[in-house]
This record gives sequence, C-alpha cells and structure tokens, in this order.
Amino acid sequence: MRQLVVLLPLIVVVMASAIGGVYAKHESRKLFTELQRLNVERDKMEVEWGQLQLEQSTWSTYARVEQLARESMKMRPPTADEMMLLSP
Repeated sequence: MRQLVVLLPLIVVVMASAIGGVYAKHESRKLFTELQRLNVERDKMEVEWGQLQLEQSTWSTYARVEQLARESMKMRPPTADEMMLLSP
C-alpha cells in the first residue's frame, strides 16, 4: 500500500511531463509552419516592391514626363521671343 502511495504521484508527474512535451512539440511545429508561411509572403512582397519601384522609375523618367506634357497638356518649349532674361 505504501508503494502505491509513492508510485501513484510519480506516475501522474511522468504522464504530465510527457503530455507537456508532446504539447510543446506540437506548438513548436505549428509556429514553425506559420513562420515558413510568413517568410513566403514576405518574399512575394519583396518581389512586388521591386516591381513597383521599377514601374515608378519608368513612369517618372524625363522622356515620359515630357511626352505627357506635350500630348496631354499641349505644352511646348518657349520660343526665344517668349523668354525673358532677368538680372539680379
């Protein structure tokens, strides 16, 4: 009977420890999977960011701005008669 009193708490502690280990391993795997998913998402966003930067640099080139000014806004360089030289 005395052995049962000593053995029963030890069995409970061992079982709790085993369940805790399994739970910790499960959480670790779940968090690792989430980390991998977030890394893939980050990589996709970095690719998209690079594409957006390239697109922005394309749309803001001097030639593109000049073309839009000429076509959309009907702008043109001033003639020599339209220029005025100011001295300080």
